[in-house]
Amino acid sequence: MAFIRKRRLERELYSKERFSLLLLNLEEYYFEQHRANHIINKGCRDERKFRGSLKICSKSIIFEPDDNIQPIIKIPLRDCISIKAPEDSEANNPFTRDAAGRISVACNQVFLIKERNIIAPYKTVRGRTEHLFQLDVAGKLGDVVQTLHQLYRASCLDKMGDQAAMITAILQSRLARTSFDKNRFQSISETLHMECKAEMVTPLVTNPGHVCVTDANLYFQPLNGYPKPVVQITLQNVRRIYKRRHGLMPLGLEVFCTENDLCSDIYLKFYNYQDRDELYFLIATYIENHITEHTAESYMLQWQRGHISNYQYLLHLNNLADRSCNDLSQYPVFPWIIADYSSSVLDLTKPETFRDLSKPIGALNKERLDRLLTRYQEMPEPKFMYGSHYSSPGYVLFYLVRVAPEYMLCLQNGKFDHADRMFNSLAETWKNCLDGATDFKELIPEFYENDSSFLVNSLKLDLGKRQGGKMVEDVELPPWASGPDDFLQKSQEALESQYVSEHLHEWIDLIFGCKQKGSEAVAAHNVFHPLTYEGGVDLNSIMDPNEKVALLTQILEFGQTPKQLFTIPHPRRIIPKLKSLSRTSSHSVSITESPVSPNEESFEDLTEESITLAWNNIAKLKLDEQYKIHKEAITGIAVTCNGSSVFTTSQDSTLKMFSKESKTIQRSVSFSNMALSSCLILQGDTTVISSSWDNHIYFYSIAFGRQQDILMGHDDAVSKICWRDGRLYSASWDSTVKVWHCVPGETLSNKKHHFELLAELEHDVSVNTIDLNAANTILASGTKEGTISVWDVTTATVLHQLPCHSGTVFDAAFSPDSRHLLSTGEDCCFKVIDIQTGMLISSVTAEEPQRCFKWDGNTILSGSQSGELLIWDLLGGKVIERIKGHTGAVTSMWMNEQCSSVITGGEDKQIMFWKLQY
Repeated sequence: MAFIRKRRLERELYSKERFSLLLLNLEEYYFEQHRANHIINKGCRDERKFRGSLKICSKSIIFEPDDNIQPIIKIPLRDCISIKAPEDSEANNPFTRDAAGRISVACNQVFLIKERNIIAPYKTVRGRTEHLFQLDVAGKLGDVVQTLHQLYRASCLDKMGDQAAMITAILQSRLARTSFDKNRFQSISETLHMECKAEMVTPLVTNPGHVCVTDANLYFQPLNGYPKPVVQITLQNVRRIYKRRHGLMPLGLEVFCTENDLCSDIYLKFYNYQDRDELYFLIATYIENHITEHTAESYMLQWQRGHISNYQYLLHLNNLADRSCNDLSQYPVFPWIIADYSSSVLDLTKPETFRDLSKPIGALNKERLDRLLTRYQEMPEPKFMYGSHYSSPGYVLFYLVRVAPEYMLCLQNGKFDHADRMFNSLAETWKNCLDGATDFKELIPEFYENDSSFLVNSLKLDLGKRQGGKMVEDVELPPWASGPDDFLQKSQEALESQYVSEHLHEWIDLIFGCKQKGSEAVAAHNVFHPLTYEGGVDLNSIMDPNEKVALLTQILEFGQTPKQLFTIPHPRRIIPKLKSLSRTSSHSVSITESPVSPNEESFEDLTEESITLAWNNIAKLKLDEQYKIHKEAITGIAVTCNGSSVFTTSQDSTLKMFSKESKTIQRSVSFSNMALSSCLILQGDTTVISSSWDNHIYFYSIAFGRQQDILMGHDDAVSKICWRDGRLYSASWDSTVKVWHCVPGETLSNKKHHFELLAELEHDVSVNTIDLNAANTILASGTKEGTISVWDVTTATVLHQLPCHSGTVFDAAFSPDSRHLLSTGEDCCFKVIDIQTGMLISSVTAEEPQRCFKWDGNTILSGSQSGELLIWDLLGGKVIERIKGHTGAVTSMWMNEQCSSVITGGEDKQIMFWKLQY
């Protein structure tokens, strides 16, 4: 749990210190501290001195006594009447020399915090009081008083924008007078690459200082030395780095040394985007050789295929959409999943147990929605349906107040919320989200993690008394949860349930996708205030500093909509069949529970298992035999059912039949003097069909050893052919794909095949490759200009058309489940398209073009331009094995049904036989 884990780590590191930046106001800076005494009742018989630290902040003076029983004193500068040091004559008087280093502060209001080290609402002392502080180092008195007078003048300015401008000028002056201390380098041999000013961001506060990047480390040195002199991150440990939008400006940078954690190692805000981009470039350049940059689309592919959970996918999407646990105005957002908080048993098999994920919270109650829509229709532009957001700092701390009370006190000026408005009960909170006039909040990741401490008042905080006299203690759980841990466990099970897996894409459309903005958002009743959206306001265009500060404060407190990640509907998750689930589930399904009898699908199961086993061991592919059988590059490979005969086509214009048993060429046929481009064998091993650059398709009888028929169907070279269920599909450089119904001729007579043209799929340019899905209903084509088209064969209409590649598409193939299409091209890229939505969901770049491939949906076996066979982890986007193969490009590849045997053909005129050895 990122937020809670971070709080605990801070408490462990700095447990002796009661002061924290959370004692400051929002947008306030902590400049410096001095050891000092707080003198009470000066000159009286009961005069007392308390040792401690005097903190100089941009809007307040804070004194932290060493004695934990004494309260921390916070004096707002705006409430000060006078700040002065003793007169010089008094300071030089030998009888009053003990007055050296004294500062007298008179004020109208003071806050007392953490008395007896108890976290509680601040005590306010109103009325004139005087406080006398004596610095240990009297020589610093002049500088301290001068700084306080400057900051006091800033706090007395009427307008917030003028205050912010003056404080910023003071801060920048301090930063300009200092630089990073190079003695803090881990090694004297480190080379400095960059140094600049920045602020370290933590929830609700920022801390200014200096950033330094060397060839080995990233450093941040706080101007005030708090909480430690230097934060150091070894570049070798960095795993992810993201540019962030902070305060609506592209000035943030977040660095992670973990792969899947939401909690970063440092979040920096820069004063200009040039410094941010330069630092990003330096770190990204360092890590690019051994870290794969993941996109939303690549995570989508992993999620669709079940390689990451619903929870992990949502974490990744939040991360990519600028959501960070260091920024409470952009805290990660998770959905309400469960809608039943009254039953004694939670039934995850009933749809009514779940919230409707296709609607935003505000649209779940029709009566409330109707009222909101009426107001929306009557509202002048800019219109919005909801007056509050689904995620804001207040909502985050509403849920986390029991583990992060100091954050709530910081946000709410030293007060907790009213006891009846606290997070008291899951059922009450859900009911209010359904019925409340202004409550549309979603949940946070903590509801689906393993630390239940945010549901328990383990710190024994006094959070107030509710109407009826009941104290606010632990969160009241639904009847179906036996305790906090059980509640989280059941919430996790609900998030990963089949119902949610089938519908989560609908919620993603609302929060991160196509229904976040525009007409789709209006139709989905998902319209929030325009200022909450990225690009809703350009702060740089606002010249009035007061207007800018007011607007920024409003937006940051109101909450922000995530960055839009998808602009077309998000694909569904692929839900495995029951028998597939049972293999990976921790609960095995007995034979008596199985929906099929033991013998009914045993052969299919064995085939599936053998295929899975083969792909799991595909890196163990070994070269068995190789033969040079052609005079030019091999373009097609087809094998008879029993595997005894291999047919190949080549640019040398010949079709050859190679005997696996005798290791000899048994037949060599030439139909014309033009190259052949592909071949296939019809069921029954009686006929081979070859396509040719002479615009024709040739039918060759294996039994009779002669040309049986010719289909003259195109006006340019035929590049690829497929055969399914009595239909021939032919692609051509004449910019068409044609679908033919073929009635075979009688073998013993002279009757020819009868060809009927069923459909003509027209393209703008030459078509280089095609493939059909398993059901023979969808065809994919790839052109010489890099376009992938997905066609509905039954209606001869194009479903999707994407400019996937720059240059020729070499090969394209559906995944075994037909959910995705993989293509490779001249641009050295693999591209994955989701067939349902037409979304390009993954792109992997190789060092050189990959000419042909086979894949199982997750792993790719490809033939490269240089002749190597490469094995790719598609989801990880990396090569996991290289196998030496041909001496020229691998131009053709065949794989048997069990995926245990592979034949490749290349520009080196050879065919190579490969076998799995495991």
